[in-house]
Amino acid sequence: MTLTSGHIQPCLWFDDDLEEAARFYTGIFPNSSIGHLSRYTEAGHGVPGSVMAAEFTLDGLTFRGINGGPEFRFTEAVSFAVTCRDQSEVDYYWDSLVDGGEESMCGWLKDRFGLSWQIVPARLYELVADPVPERALAATRAMLGMRRLVVAELEAAADAAVPR
Repeated sequence: MTLTSGHIQPCLWFDDDLEEAARFYTGIFPNSSIGHLSRYTEAGHGVPGSVMAAEFTLDGLTFRGINGGPEFRFTEAVSFAVTCRDQSEVDYYWDSLVDGGEESMCGWLKDRFGLSWQIVPARLYELVADPVPERALAATRAMLGMRRLVVAELEAAADAAVPR
């Protein structure tokens, strides 16, 4: 990959499981692949031959990753949002990414590597921006009470706020 000046690319710091994480993520997202893997040599801080850095692509977005050791951990201060077209897509990404991880609130989860994700149906954005304030408020309140976001429940809450 040839990078141009000003190119922005997420870089993720893993303890020592970068290759496992890259395989996990590329197995979930379409149009994904693992690119170059760099390995530690005798000159590095890691075990010679183990993965030091990698480049992988998730649905067209290229990431870099490093196995930097246990000094730093992921926090919810940084997350990746996946916008989903329907409930089946929400369910697919939720179930795939939360496997071995943990659920949080409002469509957020933490995967088995500790990375935070927001799995959001596109319909949520429409509902919380509804021009009828009561509908937007009801959809927002419904979302705040959920872990995995459920489109039908969000719509039902909005519809109940102001009968049409």
